[in-house]
Amino acid sequence: MGKEESPQVIRRTTRSSATSTPNSHNLAEPTIPSNLQAMTLDDLTFGDEPISFEDLISSFPGRRIQVHELIGLMGPLNSPMIPLFVYGGASTGKTSVVLQVFRHLNRPFVYSSCRTCYSPRILFESILNQLLLHRKDAGNGYSSAKRCEKPSDFVNLLREALLTVVSNLKGDLGKSSLKKKGGRVKGKMVYLVIDNLELLRQWDKSATVLPFLFKLYDILNVPEVGFVFISSTSPDTYYLDTGYVEPIPVYFPDYTEDHLREIFMRNQANPKLYSSFLDLVLRPLSRITRRVDELSAAFSPLFKKYCEPLSDMRVAPSEEMKRRLFSHLQPHIMPSLNEVFRVSSKPSSEGKVNKEKAKRKGIAQRFGGSPPFDELEFHMSTSAKYLLISAFLASRNPATLDASMFDSTGGSDNRKRKRKSSEKAIDNKEMAEQELFMKGPGTFPMERLLAIFQCITSVAEYSLEEEDKATNGLGVESGDSGLMSDVLLQLSSLCNANFISKGGSCPLEGSTRYRSTVSEDMALKVARSLKFPLSKYLYRN
Repeated sequence: MGKEESPQVIRRTTRSSATSTPNSHNLAEPTIPSNLQAMTLDDLTFGDEPISFEDLISSFPGRRIQVHELIGLMGPLNSPMIPLFVYGGASTGKTSVVLQVFRHLNRPFVYSSCRTCYSPRILFESILNQLLLHRKDAGNGYSSAKRCEKPSDFVNLLREALLTVVSNLKGDLGKSSLKKKGGRVKGKMVYLVIDNLELLRQWDKSATVLPFLFKLYDILNVPEVGFVFISSTSPDTYYLDTGYVEPIPVYFPDYTEDHLREIFMRNQANPKLYSSFLDLVLRPLSRITRRVDELSAAFSPLFKKYCEPLSDMRVAPSEEMKRRLFSHLQPHIMPSLNEVFRVSSKPSSEGKVNKEKAKRKGIAQRFGGSPPFDELEFHMSTSAKYLLISAFLASRNPATLDASMFDSTGGSDNRKRKRKSSEKAIDNKEMAEQELFMKGPGTFPMERLLAIFQCITSVAEYSLEEEDKATNGLGVESGDSGLMSDVLLQLSSLCNANFISKGGSCPLEGSTRYRSTVSEDMALKVARSLKFPLSKYLYRN
C-alpha cells in the first residue's frame, strides 16, 4: 500500500494477531497463563481516540466525495444500513478510508480480510473471535472461541454472538445516558467489514461461500448489523443467480495527477526540493500507473539519485540548481519508465543474449541498415509477452475453436483434409473474411484469456525444460510459478499501456471483457522474440 493506505494501526493489529493461525511449535509448548488484559467492547473500535471530520478529509486527498458518501450511507446513530460494496483499483485508499471513517464515527465493527483469512473456517472463526472478545494466546492454547467450518453452524453462532454484543451495547448505552460520558463506543449497531473479497473467488468452495456472504444480511435478519464489502473488482463480477439484497456500490477512482502530488508532498522535510523533483517525474510515471504504492517504490531511488549533487538537503533549489539536478536525473528517468515490464523470468544468460542483439543492431544501423524485424523496441517480461499473445489469439480466434486449437498436442494440426472448393464456397469465404475484417478484434472474458495463457505457457515450459536438459540443467525453473506469478499484475500493466483495452461487462456472464489492440505485425514480433509458433495457433478462414 502507498502512503495514503498505511495508517498507524494500533488496536487492529491486536485484533488481527488474536485471529492468527498458530504454528506447530507453539502448540507443543506448555500452557502459559496470559498477562494480557481482557478484551472489552472498546476493542471493537479503531484507534485510540476518534478523529475529527477535518482531520479525516485532510488525511485522504481526493477522497472527500467518498468520505461523504460513506458517512451518508451509514446514516445517523443506530440507524439500519443496507450492505455497502466499496470497490476500486489497487492502492486507491479503500480500506484506509473505511477504517478511518469508523474511527471518526467511533462505531464498533469487525474487520476480516480474505488475504489473511484464506479459507472459510479461518474467516468464520476470525469474525466470531472478535465478536466474542476472544484473543488467542498461550493461556487458551491459541485456540478459537468456537470451531466453525460449515456455513449453517456459522449462521447460528454469528446470530448468537451478534445478539450478545448488541445487548451489551444497549446496556452500555443506557449506562452512558445516566452518566454524561461513558465508554468510547457509540450506538448499538455492529458492522462486519470483509476486505479483499476478490480473493475469495480463488477458494475451493467459492461457489457456495460467496453467495452465502451476500445473503447473510437476509439470513440473519438482525437490524443492528451492517455489512461492508471491500473489493478491487467491480460489482459486475459478483452477479449471482440467487436472490439477495444488492449492496450499494461506492466507487473509488484512480487518483488524478494533482491528488498524487498532494499525497507525495505530505510530511516532506524539504517541500520545495521534493516539489521540484515531482515536476520532473510525476507526469511521465503517472501515465504508466496511478497506484500510490508503485509510484512510491519508483520515486524512492529516483529521489536519492536526484539529491546526489546536493551537499545540504535543506537547501531551497534555485532555477539554476533545478536545471543541474534535472541534467543529473534525466538519464535515469527513461529506464524507470520501463520497470513495469521488467519482471524477469528468464535465466541470467539472457543478459548476454541482449548484449549480442544490441551489438547486431548497432552494426546494422552503422551500415545504414534497419534493425531486425523480430526485435522489440521496449522491455517486456516473458509473462507479459505470453499474455499479450494470449489476448491477441483470444481476439482473433472464435471461442468455439479453442478446444481444437489448444489441444493436448500443443495446438491444432494445420494438415487437414482439403476438398476442392466450389465458386460459391470461395465467395462465402471471401465474404466471411471481409465481414471479420470489418468487425475487427473481438472481446473476451478474463477466464478465456487465462485459459489460453495457461495452454501456451505449458507448451513453452515443456520446451524450456527440454532445453535445460540439453544444457545440463541451466535455465529457468520448471512449473507454473515462473510465468503465472504476476499474470494479474501484467494484465493491469498491459491495459495501462493500451496493449489491451478494458471494455464493459456482460450481465449474462458477469465478468469484464477485454480486447487486444495490437496489430498482427506486433504480435509476430513478440512471438518471434519468444520463438513461439504463433501461426500454428492463429485461425485462418
